[in-house]
Amino acid sequence: MSTSTPTTTDTMRAVVHDTYGSADVLRLATIPRPRIGDDQVLVRVHAAGLDRGTWHLMAGRPYAIRLGFGLRKPKNPVPGRDVAGTVEAIGSAVTGHAVGDEVFGVGEGSFAEYAVARADKLAPKPAQLSFEQAAVVPISALTALQALRDGGRLRRGQKVLVIGASGGVGSYAVQMAKAFGAEVTGVASAAKLDLVRSLGADHVIDYTRDDFAADGEHRYDLILDIAGNPTLSRLRRALTPTGTALMVGGEDGGRLTGGMDRQLRGMALSLFGGRRFRGFLNKERGSVLEQVAELIVSGAVTPSLDRSYPLDQAPEAMRALEKGQVRGKVAITP
Repeated sequence: MSTSTPTTTDTMRAVVHDTYGSADVLRLATIPRPRIGDDQVLVRVHAAGLDRGTWHLMAGRPYAIRLGFGLRKPKNPVPGRDVAGTVEAIGSAVTGHAVGDEVFGVGEGSFAEYAVARADKLAPKPAQLSFEQAAVVPISALTALQALRDGGRLRRGQKVLVIGASGGVGSYAVQMAKAFGAEVTGVASAAKLDLVRSLGADHVIDYTRDDFAADGEHRYDLILDIAGNPTLSRLRRALTPTGTALMVGGEDGGRLTGGMDRQLRGMALSLFGGRRFRGFLNKERGSVLEQVAELIVSGAVTPSLDRSYPLDQAPEAMRALEKGQVRGKVAITP
Protein backbone atom coordinates (compact mmCIF):
# COMPACT_ATOMS: atom_id res chain seq x y z
CA MET A 1 0.00 0.00 0.00
CA SER A 2 1.25 3.50 -0.70
CA THR A 3 0.14 7.10 -0.56
CA SER A 4 0.75 9.41 -3.49
CA THR A 5 -0.33 12.44 -5.39
CA PRO A 6 -2.75 11.85 -8.28
CA THR A 7 -1.13 10.52 -11.45
CA THR A 8 -2.27 10.67 -15.05
CA THR A 9 -0.34 7.77 -16.50
CA ASP A 10 1.14 4.46 -15.43
CA THR A 11 4.02 4.61 -17.88
CA MET A 12 7.29 6.52 -18.02
CA ARG A 13 10.31 7.12 -20.21
CA ALA A 14 13.42 5.22 -19.23
CA VAL A 15 16.77 4.08 -20.54
CA VAL A 16 16.83 0.28 -20.77
CA HIS A 17 19.15 -2.51 -21.82
CA ASP A 18 17.96 -6.04 -22.53
CA THR A 19 21.43 -7.56 -22.65
CA TYR A 20 24.91 -6.92 -21.27
CA GLY A 21 27.42 -5.02 -23.38
CA SER A 22 28.82 -1.60 -24.28
CA ALA A 23 26.90 1.68 -24.31
CA ASP A 24 25.38 0.52 -27.61
CA VAL A 25 22.96 -1.73 -25.69
CA LEU A 26 21.27 1.30 -24.10
CA ARG A 27 18.06 2.62 -25.65
CA LEU A 28 15.20 4.93 -24.68
CA ALA A 29 11.82 3.24 -24.16
CA THR A 30 8.40 3.73 -22.61
CA ILE A 31 7.84 1.21 -19.83
CA PRO A 32 5.47 0.72 -16.87
CA ARG A 33 6.07 2.95 -13.88
CA PRO A 34 7.55 0.88 -11.02
CA ARG A 35 5.50 -0.11 -7.99
CA ILE A 36 6.77 0.20 -4.44
CA GLY A 37 6.75 -2.10 -1.43
CA ASP A 38 5.89 -1.22 2.15
CA ASP A 39 9.41 -0.01 3.00
CA GLN A 40 10.08 1.75 -0.28
CA VAL A 41 9.76 5.22 -1.78
CA LEU A 42 8.83 6.18 -5.33
CA VAL A 43 11.04 9.09 -6.39
CA ARG A 44 10.22 11.40 -9.25
CA VAL A 45 13.68 11.66 -10.73
CA HIS A 46 15.05 15.14 -11.38
CA ALA A 47 18.58 13.86 -11.98
CA ALA A 48 20.58 10.63 -11.80
CA GLY A 49 24.31 10.17 -11.32
CA LEU A 50 26.54 8.07 -13.55
CA ASP A 51 29.36 6.18 -11.88
CA ARG A 52 31.69 3.32 -12.71
CA GLY A 53 29.46 0.86 -10.88
CA THR A 54 26.67 1.58 -13.37
CA TRP A 55 29.07 0.75 -16.18
CA HIS A 56 29.91 -2.60 -14.53
CA LEU A 57 26.22 -3.49 -14.22
CA MET A 58 25.59 -2.51 -17.85
CA ALA A 59 28.57 -4.50 -19.12
CA GLY A 60 28.01 -7.44 -16.77
CA ARG A 61 31.69 -7.38 -15.85
CA PRO A 62 33.32 -8.85 -13.96
CA TYR A 63 31.19 -11.85 -14.74
CA ALA A 64 30.85 -12.71 -11.06
CA ILE A 65 28.38 -9.83 -10.58
CA ARG A 66 25.91 -11.62 -12.85
CA LEU A 67 25.30 -14.11 -10.05
CA GLY A 68 23.41 -11.37 -8.23
CA PHE A 69 22.12 -9.22 -11.09
CA GLY A 70 21.12 -11.77 -13.75
CA LEU A 71 23.10 -14.55 -15.41
CA ARG A 72 22.01 -14.12 -19.04
CA LYS A 73 20.50 -10.64 -18.93
CA PRO A 74 20.01 -7.94 -16.29
CA LYS A 75 17.20 -8.54 -13.82
CA ASN A 76 16.54 -4.81 -13.76
CA PRO A 77 16.74 -3.51 -17.34
CA VAL A 78 16.89 0.16 -16.20
CA PRO A 79 20.41 1.27 -15.22
CA GLY A 80 21.32 3.95 -12.69
CA ARG A 81 21.52 3.94 -8.90
CA ASP A 82 22.41 7.51 -7.81
CA VAL A 83 19.20 9.53 -7.64
CA ALA A 84 17.94 12.98 -6.67
CA GLY A 85 14.33 14.07 -6.91
CA THR A 86 11.04 14.52 -5.08
CA VAL A 87 9.04 11.89 -3.22
CA GLU A 88 6.07 10.83 -5.34
CA ALA A 89 4.74 8.04 -3.10
CA ILE A 90 5.68 6.19 0.09
CA GLY A 91 5.08 2.66 1.30
CA SER A 92 2.84 1.98 4.29
CA ALA A 93 5.80 1.28 6.61
CA VAL A 94 7.85 4.34 5.62
CA THR A 95 8.53 7.03 8.21
CA GLY A 96 10.76 10.08 7.89
CA HIS A 97 9.80 10.82 4.27
CA ALA A 98 6.68 12.49 2.93
CA VAL A 99 5.24 13.12 -0.51
CA GLY A 100 6.85 16.23 -1.96
CA ASP A 101 10.12 15.98 0.00
CA GLU A 102 13.32 16.69 -1.91
CA VAL A 103 15.64 13.72 -1.42
CA PHE A 104 18.82 12.15 -2.72
CA GLY A 105 20.36 8.74 -2.27
CA VAL A 106 20.63 5.26 -3.74
CA GLY A 107 17.79 3.70 -5.70
CA GLU A 108 17.20 1.26 -8.52
CA GLY A 109 16.69 2.25 -12.13
CA SER A 110 17.32 5.98 -11.83
CA PHE A 111 17.87 6.52 -15.58
CA ALA A 112 14.14 7.10 -15.82
CA GLU A 113 11.38 9.53 -14.91
CA TYR A 114 10.65 7.55 -11.73
CA ALA A 115 12.77 5.24 -9.58
CA VAL A 116 12.28 3.09 -6.49
CA ALA A 117 14.48 3.37 -3.41
CA ARG A 118 14.47 1.86 0.03
CA ALA A 119 13.53 4.54 2.53
CA ASP A 120 16.68 3.96 4.57
CA LYS A 121 18.88 4.70 1.54
CA LEU A 122 17.56 8.24 1.09
CA ALA A 123 18.35 11.52 2.86
CA PRO A 124 17.05 15.09 2.60
CA LYS A 125 18.70 16.96 -0.26
CA PRO A 126 20.91 19.84 0.91
CA ALA A 127 19.06 23.01 -0.04
CA GLN A 128 22.11 24.67 -1.59
CA LEU A 129 22.60 21.88 -4.12
CA SER A 130 20.81 21.62 -7.44
CA PHE A 131 19.27 18.26 -8.23
CA GLU A 132 22.08 17.63 -10.73
CA GLN A 133 24.73 18.31 -8.07
CA ALA A 134 22.93 16.17 -5.51
CA ALA A 135 22.59 13.28 -7.96
CA VAL A 136 26.36 12.87 -8.35
CA VAL A 137 26.93 12.62 -4.59
CA PRO A 138 25.47 9.42 -3.08
CA ILE A 139 27.48 6.32 -3.98
CA SER A 140 30.80 8.06 -4.69
CA ALA A 141 30.72 10.24 -1.58
CA LEU A 142 29.51 7.39 0.65
CA THR A 143 32.39 5.28 -0.61
CA ALA A 144 34.97 8.02 -0.08
CA LEU A 145 33.81 8.83 3.45
CA GLN A 146 33.67 5.24 4.64
CA ALA A 147 36.95 4.34 2.95
CA LEU A 148 38.82 7.14 4.67
CA ARG A 149 37.13 7.01 8.05
CA ASP A 150 36.22 3.36 8.56
CA GLY A 151 38.45 1.39 6.19
CA GLY A 152 41.58 3.57 6.41
CA ARG A 153 41.04 4.98 9.92
CA LEU A 154 42.48 8.27 8.74
CA ARG A 155 43.93 10.56 11.41
CA ARG A 156 44.84 14.23 11.29
CA GLY A 157 48.37 14.88 10.03
CA GLN A 158 48.67 11.64 8.07
CA LYS A 159 49.80 11.52 4.44
CA VAL A 160 47.24 10.20 1.97
CA LEU A 161 47.70 9.14 -1.66
CA VAL A 162 44.54 9.04 -3.80
CA ILE A 163 45.03 7.07 -7.03
CA GLY A 164 42.23 8.03 -9.40
CA ALA A 165 41.79 11.44 -7.77
CA SER A 166 39.86 13.00 -10.67
CA GLY A 167 37.08 10.42 -10.75
CA GLY A 168 33.82 10.12 -8.85
CA VAL A 169 35.10 8.58 -5.62
CA GLY A 170 38.50 10.26 -5.91
CA SER A 171 37.11 13.78 -6.22
CA TYR A 172 35.30 13.33 -2.90
CA ALA A 173 38.19 11.50 -1.23
CA VAL A 174 40.60 14.38 -1.89
CA GLN A 175 38.22 16.93 -0.37
CA MET A 176 37.29 14.78 2.63
CA ALA A 177 40.87 13.84 3.42
CA LYS A 178 41.76 17.55 3.45
CA ALA A 179 38.75 18.28 5.67
CA PHE A 180 39.99 15.59 8.09
CA GLY A 181 43.40 17.27 8.30
CA ALA A 182 45.50 15.03 6.04
CA GLU A 183 48.26 15.96 3.60
CA VAL A 184 46.87 14.79 0.27
CA THR A 185 48.58 13.74 -2.95
CA GLY A 186 46.34 13.07 -5.94
CA VAL A 187 47.22 10.88 -8.93
CA ALA A 188 45.54 11.61 -12.28
CA SER A 189 46.27 12.26 -15.95
CA ALA A 190 47.92 15.53 -17.00
CA ALA A 191 44.64 16.86 -18.40
CA LYS A 192 42.93 16.51 -15.03
CA LEU A 193 45.63 17.71 -12.64
CA ASP A 194 44.07 21.18 -12.52
CA LEU A 195 40.83 19.64 -11.28
CA VAL A 196 42.66 17.70 -8.57
CA ARG A 197 44.45 20.86 -7.44
CA SER A 198 41.16 22.74 -7.32
CA LEU A 199 39.77 20.04 -5.03
CA GLY A 200 42.46 20.92 -2.48
CA ALA A 201 45.22 18.39 -3.11
CA ASP A 202 48.58 19.49 -1.66
CA HIS A 203 50.50 17.61 -4.36
CA VAL A 204 49.61 16.06 -7.71
CA ILE A 205 51.22 13.31 -9.78
CA ASP A 206 50.75 12.79 -13.52
CA TYR A 207 50.61 9.01 -13.81
CA THR A 208 51.54 9.15 -17.49
CA ARG A 209 54.93 10.63 -16.60
CA ASP A 210 55.75 9.83 -12.98
CA ASP A 211 55.58 6.72 -10.82
CA PHE A 212 54.30 7.42 -7.31
CA ALA A 213 56.44 4.57 -5.98
CA ALA A 214 59.58 5.14 -8.05
CA ASP A 215 61.95 6.96 -5.70
CA GLY A 216 61.06 5.21 -2.46
CA GLU A 217 61.32 8.52 -0.62
CA HIS A 218 57.67 9.53 -0.57
CA ARG A 219 55.75 7.25 1.75
CA TYR A 220 52.09 7.41 2.67
CA ASP A 221 50.13 6.36 5.74
CA LEU A 222 47.06 5.61 3.62
CA ILE A 223 46.68 4.85 -0.08
CA LEU A 224 43.23 4.81 -1.65
CA ASP A 225 43.64 2.79 -4.84
CA ILE A 226 40.52 3.67 -6.80
CA ALA A 227 41.99 3.13 -10.27
CA GLY A 228 42.69 -0.51 -9.51
CA ASN A 229 45.80 -1.05 -11.63
CA PRO A 230 49.00 -0.66 -9.51
CA THR A 231 50.74 -3.88 -8.56
CA LEU A 232 50.87 -4.80 -4.90
CA SER A 233 54.66 -4.38 -4.94
CA ARG A 234 54.29 -0.75 -6.08
CA LEU A 235 51.71 -0.05 -3.40
CA ARG A 236 53.99 -1.65 -0.81
CA ARG A 237 56.95 0.54 -1.80
CA ALA A 238 54.84 3.67 -1.36
CA LEU A 239 53.53 2.78 2.10
CA THR A 240 55.04 3.66 5.45
CA PRO A 241 56.04 0.58 7.49
CA THR A 242 52.65 0.63 9.23
CA GLY A 243 50.63 2.09 6.32
CA THR A 244 47.40 0.83 4.78
CA ALA A 245 46.52 0.40 1.10
CA LEU A 246 42.78 0.29 0.57
CA MET A 247 41.74 -1.19 -2.79
CA VAL A 248 38.46 0.49 -3.62
CA GLY A 249 38.31 -0.36 -7.33
CA GLY A 250 39.55 -3.03 -9.72
CA GLU A 251 39.07 -1.77 -13.23
CA ASP A 252 41.98 -3.68 -14.71
CA GLY A 253 41.19 -7.00 -13.06
CA GLY A 254 40.18 -10.16 -14.88
CA ARG A 255 36.85 -10.52 -16.60
CA LEU A 256 35.73 -13.23 -14.18
CA THR A 257 36.31 -11.70 -10.75
CA GLY A 258 37.68 -8.22 -11.48
CA GLY A 259 40.00 -6.97 -8.75
CA MET A 260 38.92 -9.60 -6.23
CA ASP A 261 41.97 -11.80 -6.80
CA ARG A 262 44.32 -8.86 -6.20
CA GLN A 263 42.48 -8.02 -2.99
CA LEU A 264 42.84 -11.60 -1.78
CA ARG A 265 46.55 -11.56 -2.56
CA GLY A 266 46.83 -8.28 -0.71
CA MET A 267 45.16 -9.71 2.36
CA ALA A 268 47.59 -12.61 2.30
CA LEU A 269 50.53 -10.22 1.98
CA SER A 270 49.27 -8.33 5.05
CA LEU A 271 50.11 -11.38 7.15
CA PHE A 272 53.82 -10.71 6.63
CA GLY A 273 54.86 -7.35 8.05
CA GLY A 274 53.21 -4.20 9.33
CA ARG A 275 51.77 -2.91 6.05
CA ARG A 276 48.12 -3.70 5.44
CA PHE A 277 46.34 -4.35 2.14
CA ARG A 278 42.58 -4.42 2.30
CA GLY A 279 39.60 -4.54 0.00
CA PHE A 280 36.64 -2.30 0.65
CA LEU A 281 32.88 -2.29 0.12
CA ASN A 282 30.74 0.67 1.14
CA LYS A 283 27.44 0.52 3.01
CA GLU A 284 24.55 2.35 1.39
CA ARG A 285 22.83 4.05 4.30
CA GLY A 286 20.83 7.24 4.43
CA SER A 287 22.22 7.96 7.90
CA VAL A 288 25.77 8.06 6.49
CA LEU A 289 24.56 10.14 3.56
CA GLU A 290 23.31 12.67 6.11
CA GLN A 291 26.89 12.90 7.41
CA VAL A 292 28.04 13.58 3.86
CA ALA A 293 25.38 16.28 3.63
CA GLU A 294 26.83 17.92 6.75
CA LEU A 295 30.23 18.16 5.04
CA ILE A 296 28.55 19.72 2.01
CA VAL A 297 26.57 22.23 4.08
CA SER A 298 29.75 23.21 5.97
CA GLY A 299 31.51 23.96 2.69
CA ALA A 300 34.17 21.27 3.18
CA VAL A 301 32.91 19.24 0.21
CA THR A 302 31.51 20.38 -3.14
CA PRO A 303 30.21 17.94 -5.78
CA SER A 304 32.42 17.87 -8.86
CA LEU A 305 29.80 17.94 -11.63
CA ASP A 306 31.36 17.84 -15.09
CA ARG A 307 28.15 18.23 -17.10
CA SER A 308 24.59 16.96 -17.49
CA TYR A 309 23.13 14.86 -20.30
CA PRO A 310 19.43 14.52 -21.17
CA LEU A 311 17.93 11.06 -20.81
CA ASP A 312 18.13 10.27 -24.52
CA GLN A 313 21.87 10.98 -24.48
CA ALA A 314 22.67 8.48 -21.74
CA PRO A 315 24.65 6.30 -24.20
CA GLU A 316 26.88 9.31 -25.02
CA ALA A 317 27.44 9.92 -21.31
CA MET A 318 28.40 6.28 -20.83
CA ARG A 319 30.83 6.42 -23.76
CA ALA A 320 32.49 9.50 -22.25
CA LEU A 321 32.93 7.56 -19.01
CA GLU A 322 34.35 4.55 -20.86
CA LYS A 323 36.91 6.77 -22.61
CA GLY A 324 38.03 8.44 -19.38
CA GLN A 325 36.74 11.83 -20.49
CA VAL A 326 34.69 12.58 -17.37
CA ARG A 327 36.12 14.98 -14.77
CA GLY A 328 34.46 14.10 -11.49
CA LYS A 329 30.97 12.87 -12.41
CA VAL A 330 28.13 13.52 -14.83
CA ALA A 331 24.39 13.64 -14.31
CA ILE A 332 21.49 12.31 -16.40
CA THR A 333 18.29 14.40 -16.45
CA PRO A 334 14.84 13.15 -17.58
